[in-house]
Amino acid sequence: MIENQQDILTENQQEEIEFEEKVISVNRVSKVVKGGRRFSFSALVAIGDRNGHVGIGFGKAKEVPIAISKAIANAKKRVFELPLAGDNTLPHHVMGRYGASKILIKPAAPGTGVIAGGPIRIVMELAGIKNVLTKSLGSKNAINVVRATEDGLRRIRSPLEIAKLRGKNLKEFFLPINE
Repeated sequence: MIENQQDILTENQQEEIEFEEKVISVNRVSKVVKGGRRFSFSALVAIGDRNGHVGIGFGKAKEVPIAISKAIANAKKRVFELPLAGDNTLPHHVMGRYGASKILIKPAAPGTGVIAGGPIRIVMELAGIKNVLTKSLGSKNAINVVRATEDGLRRIRSPLEIAKLRGKNLKEFFLPINE
């Protein structure tokens, strides 16, 4: 997974932003011991401000509410910013990978909406992406799918960043090719 120092927000920036929280999944895990079964819970949570900031967290505990609060705290530590295009879509397509899951994320025309399934939809909506096409390939495990989505979103670069990498200014970058 790609993590740049500039992708992660400082604590002061996180306090200024009001995050919305959504639980993606809660799993019950059992451990068989001499006296019977011991249950614990794992929670997967996404947080976002619907304006280009999103974070994903995972927490485990003996009770569901504690697992969810741990997941929210973990998500707040891992918030990153997305470069959104003018019509609340992404600047370019990208492929995210994690484990056996692969996610194809493509920008879409205005009015398309969020074409995504299950856990991906929650992450896209909390990030503020309103027009996007996604396809989940490989494993359908919710945790791996969400982490693959996060990987894909972290790989997205703004047009300004790409122009700097190529040694051009932004106006040169968008000039039409004369034939």
